[in-house]
Amino acid sequence: MKGLLIDDDELYARTLQRSLARKGIETAIALDAASALAQARTDPPDFALVDLKLGEDSGLGLIQPLRALRADMRILLVTGYASVATAVESIKRGADDYLPKPASTSMILRALGLETSAAQEESDDTMTPLHRLEWEHIQQALAETDGNISAAARLLGMHRRSLQRKLAKRPGPERRRIDE
Repeated sequence: MKGLLIDDDELYARTLQRSLARKGIETAIALDAASALAQARTDPPDFALVDLKLGEDSGLGLIQPLRALRADMRILLVTGYASVATAVESIKRGADDYLPKPASTSMILRALGLETSAAQEESDDTMTPLHRLEWEHIQQALAETDGNISAAARLLGMHRRSLQRKLAKRPGPERRRIDE
């Protein structure tokens, strides 16, 4: 299986490339949208891992051109700014999966259907933390109001300053529960 890693963070892309190589998966790296499309046209990959934010470009714009090159290509969108709104939009545009960044090798392999794990089955039983749900709800309101903070605050039934304070507290990576 061969893939294309499309990410403007070269260090992350190279690290992920090495991790996937240890699992026997060959990958190429593209640091921007134009070079990603050029590489995909030359040698269409089995899968593409696309970052949502590619410098000035959006990874959402790459989904349809990649799908047009190869209909059976698995397209995984990754982002450090995960929200319900962008997840819905990526799936509507044709992405196969949506992963929070930094996406681990095992997360990617599971999304590609190459690995299952007991750890995933255990984590399926845990609920999404409340602060994450609140953050996603706020992001959805912002998307519906085209980023207008005052309109989003009215939609959410809160004061504009309260919304600004919540936006300043972006949620960090989820902590894993340690049982026993």
